[in-house]
Amino acid sequence: MSPLSRPSRLRRLGLCVATGTLAALTAAAPAAMAADPQPVGQRAEAAAPDPTSDELSASALQREHEAQQKQAREEAQKQGQAKPQAPKRTYKGRVIAKPYLLLRDKPTRSSRIVGSVEYGEIVHIFCKTQGDNVDGNNRWYLLTDGTWAWGSARYIENIGTAPKWC
Repeated sequence: MSPLSRPSRLRRLGLCVATGTLAALTAAAPAAMAADPQPVGQRAEAAAPDPTSDELSASALQREHEAQQKQAREEAQKQGQAKPQAPKRTYKGRVIAKPYLLLRDKPTRSSRIVGSVEYGEIVHIFCKTQGDNVDGNNRWYLLTDGTWAWGSARYIENIGTAPKWC
């Protein structure tokens, strides 16, 4: 065996070990991000609401909105109007996430996925709130297309004015 073959074998072995370690870390990164998606310096935001609270769940906001609509219909009937007054302003946005945007039941990256919207689709936005940071953007939009679900504002481009706060 030549003296040059031993270092090249060790070099190849080291390269294989390094590649395997890198592959393992890459595979573990999504789980680590789901467990703690924010950097250490951004954990304590006193002004931000707790995105895990039930008051920000899409279903709770949907129930509240439906109750307000029912109340408006009842008041309109009492006043003798055929229809209630015009609904509140709706907001629209375009999905810019490729190939699709994941929709979640709360404004957090670790919450349950309830659907998706494909790139380029127009979505209807009910309101916005603060939640988990996604690529430097901590705003989340509550979408009302079919099912009420949260989408990261990082991947939704506003069409017209920005939505109101929840």
